[in-house]
Amino acid sequence: MDIKTASALRRLRLVSAPEAISFLLLLVCSVLKRTTDFNAVPVMGMIHGVLFILYVLFWADAWNRTKWDLKTSALYFILSVLPAGGFFAERKLRREAENAVIAARARKEGTVSA
Repeated sequence: MDIKTASALRRLRLVSAPEAISFLLLLVCSVLKRTTDFNAVPVMGMIHGVLFILYVLFWADAWNRTKWDLKTSALYFILSVLPAGGFFAERKLRREAENAVIAARARKEGTVSA
């Protein structure tokens, strides 16, 4: 894995959890707006919108660089529109990065010929 691919995956991983948190907070703000006089939906909506756009941009970049198959890329996109999906995406991306590091070290040491 080259440095640009690793960076694309890292960016996607780093934005996935904040995007999920902002989505959950937006849902809470929506409920509070309807049940109380508290209205933070415009602010939280904007924050979530920016994070979601970043997630989609980083997802597209990672898909382009990693050459994921359609199933994997669709999974990461679907996780972005689920309220807690970003947490699962972050965990899966972290495991993928750790496995890539282990494979690179093994190739460097000559343990694996791939």
